[in-house]
Amino acid sequence: MMKQQDESHIMKNPEDPENNRLLASNRKARHDYDVIDVVEAGIVLLGSEVKSIRSGEVQIADAYAHASNGEMWLDGIHISSYAFAHGVGAHEPMRRRKLLLHREQIRRMQDRINKERLTIVPLEVRFSKGRVKVDIALAKGRQKSDRRQAIAKKESELEMRREAGRQKKQGNNS
Repeated sequence: MMKQQDESHIMKNPEDPENNRLLASNRKARHDYDVIDVVEAGIVLLGSEVKSIRSGEVQIADAYAHASNGEMWLDGIHISSYAFAHGVGAHEPMRRRKLLLHREQIRRMQDRINKERLTIVPLEVRFSKGRVKVDIALAKGRQKSDRRQAIAKKESELEMRREAGRQKKQGNNS
């Protein structure tokens, strides 16, 4: 009699969309800030937090990152309590969470923040190869007039693409 092998320990395909899934996005950050540089960071989580995130119970709209004592921290991220975690296994939804970056990356970001008066905002939370990752951005706050100019620029680019598409379509019909 042949035994069936358990394949649960084998890593899933990294190209699988389930394995590279976007969990939360901070669209307001791209509107309110000029994004200068984006860095992928790991995040220290409890088991119940990972289960909550996996079910989509995460919000990063009011989150921000800062460096202190050579470590990078993420504040303001809300990860809802996992329904089946009680007592010791439960977590606090609004606690500070440590970001995993190399010392040199943290030092470089801190230097740029101090010199150029920048801030660090999270752009998205996603799974990458079975791990939760946070894309954080060095960003400069936009003034109201800057936002209007950015919107006008986007609209003009969109209109140019539409017009190019119309001309291409008319050229194919001739």
